[in-house]
Amino acid sequence: MSTEDLSKLKIDKSAKAYGPKRGKRLFYIISVVLVLAILGVLYVQGYLTPAETIDVVTVTEMHPSQTFTILNSSGYVVAQRKAALAAKITGRLVSLTVGEGNLVRKGQVVARLENEDTQANVSQAQANLNMTAANYEQVKEELDLAVISYGRYKALFDKGSVSKAEFDNAESRYKRAQFAVNSSAAAIKAAAAMAEAARVAHENSFIKVPFDGVVLTKNADIGDIITPLGAAANSKAAVITIADMGSLEVETDVSEANLSSVKVAQPCEIQIDAIPDKRFRGIVQTIVPTADRSKASVMVKVKFLEKDARILPEMSAKVAFLSRPITPDDQKPFIAINKAAIINRGKNKAAFLVQGKQVLETPIKTGRDWGDMVELLDGLKPGDKVAVNPLSKLKNRSKVEIGER
Repeated sequence: MSTEDLSKLKIDKSAKAYGPKRGKRLFYIISVVLVLAILGVLYVQGYLTPAETIDVVTVTEMHPSQTFTILNSSGYVVAQRKAALAAKITGRLVSLTVGEGNLVRKGQVVARLENEDTQANVSQAQANLNMTAANYEQVKEELDLAVISYGRYKALFDKGSVSKAEFDNAESRYKRAQFAVNSSAAAIKAAAAMAEAARVAHENSFIKVPFDGVVLTKNADIGDIITPLGAAANSKAAVITIADMGSLEVETDVSEANLSSVKVAQPCEIQIDAIPDKRFRGIVQTIVPTADRSKASVMVKVKFLEKDARILPEMSAKVAFLSRPITPDDQKPFIAINKAAIINRGKNKAAFLVQGKQVLETPIKTGRDWGDMVELLDGLKPGDKVAVNPLSKLKNRSKVEIGER
């Protein structure tokens, strides 16, 4: 190869020097664009914006009666007719035929004390009565004979056929027989009274139900000593406690300041805590004419207008005093949302549903207005939390924090 050819040979330094720099520049540009794009997406999604502090309300199930409720109070279900059944005599309990929850009828024998001695007294008194009755029959026969004899002697004495002494004897026997009959009749009454006393004493060994009801508690067991006052050691007074379930009422305390809002026969709605799926109609039965100075309240008794076997004495209850009676439509619950939570989107409506740390704009359908609440037909369910303030600063998927109200 000649020297001229060698001089034409060159190394292209520009490609070697500038190629890698252009590649790095392009990489940096692409990286920046991707970062900006990611940041833009995060910003749009709300991840880079500060959390907005919001107030929330809960979607609830309402009853129409809540819109015309004047006053609310709480109390307890109480049986107005209740009795603790005990014996009139002291004795050992030998029979108990009922327990808690059993239905009992008026006059039903539910328990018995040992009564062999009273039974013996009844038998003895009845025997004495029978014997006295037999004696009465005997002296009555003697009186009949004395009457006949007295009549015969009187006729003979009038004719002069018998002496005065004989007539006097016949008359005396007649009077003695008459006295014996009267005395025997009195003895029968006395024996009958003794027999009745023995029977009553025997009956006192049985414990009977004074009215139809349900057994609430069983206070004694077979073998326990039952006394009228329960004063003896290890003795019991009441055997069972019963209540007339038809006399159940709610007793509630109303503050003196609110008493003017309550009157007799006022319609009420009763809610039993143990029966949350139903509300019961009621009326004010009695306003007790005395106040409790320690609580500055007056007791009001509310009567149930409908019965339910699930209602039991001593259950806690809430009473709503109403401005008008409840209609059948007022007993149908509905889902409601606060008006402050509704967003108008032209002809459509929505609400910001709180889910975790963000809100979701959720379409809803509404119905009738109920004061500050609106009937919710679709979109949310009871228990959902929705934002109410500040709605103007929120959008779909905004990051939020729930403020303390």
